[in-house]
Amino acid sequence: MATGSSHAMRQDRTEVYASAVDAWAVWLIIGVAFAVAEVMTLTLVLGMLATGAAAAALAAALGASTIWQLVVFCAVSALLLGGVFPIARRHRKAPPSMKSGTERLVGTQAITLTDVTTAVGGRVRIGGETWTARPYDVSQVIPAGEWVDIKAIDGVTAVVHPTTSPVTGSGSERIS
Repeated sequence: MATGSSHAMRQDRTEVYASAVDAWAVWLIIGVAFAVAEVMTLTLVLGMLATGAAAAALAAALGASTIWQLVVFCAVSALLLGGVFPIARRHRKAPPSMKSGTERLVGTQAITLTDVTTAVGGRVRIGGETWTARPYDVSQVIPAGEWVDIKAIDGVTAVVHPTTSPVTGSGSERIS
């Protein structure tokens, strides 16, 4: 009789263990599905839900009931969505804080070293460096010695326009 009761206890433990593994596996599959969908969409939301599913899988592996697994999933997902998502969204829409390369030249001033025309082009000095240049307005001719604003950089050519503001200094001296 003791043998029969021992067998029944072992069978009950096996069923409880099997259901815990099944719940853990289900949460893991849900988490992986959310993670794969996140990689495809890059929305950040699905990644946070995947993390919630991973936390629920851990709770299931530790033997939590189905209700507690759902509570863990909802709580972790809500915390991430409420705390991390707004911060991540703000940073995602923020403009780059520092310009580098040729971007930093746009908006500065230069001085023309030669006449600058659309047909021939010309040369300007930007912060001690000599650049090829062309006028922003295709019908304009900018004489040598004029201060210009840099409107854009097109490859290795500065697109320039005569300055409308006082010279703020670009490291170059006025050429006579």
